[in-house]
Amino acid sequence: MKTAILYILIGVLGSAIGQVLLKKGMNNIGAVTLSLNQLPLILWQMVSNLNVFIGLIIYLGSVIFWLAALSRVDLSYAYPFASLSYLIVLVASWVLLNEKISPFRLIGTVVIGIGVLLIYRF
Repeated sequence: MKTAILYILIGVLGSAIGQVLLKKGMNNIGAVTLSLNQLPLILWQMVSNLNVFIGLIIYLGSVIFWLAALSRVDLSYAYPFASLSYLIVLVASWVLLNEKISPFRLIGTVVIGIGVLLIYRF
């Protein structure tokens, strides 16, 4: 069970880090409007952006750990841990992306974290 928890936490952390890097990269690219004729250019802008590229690699790596965890525990046990990424992303967005975090967003995220703790303990 300890190995599964470690895999889950690595998967969640990698997913959150990947998301922050993806956002940082997309901030550099700017707002994207998906259209069929612009799709190749948009995709090139995304994958040629270092933050987006590394974010995708880290995100993919996190999936490998997540799959290893799912091979060991029930999905109904593992999946609530994915919501820990909300807390990680909230803090990283505030610290690294200078996003403003409202008190209600903070309270809601803490409540989610408490829920995960209850699932882990019981």
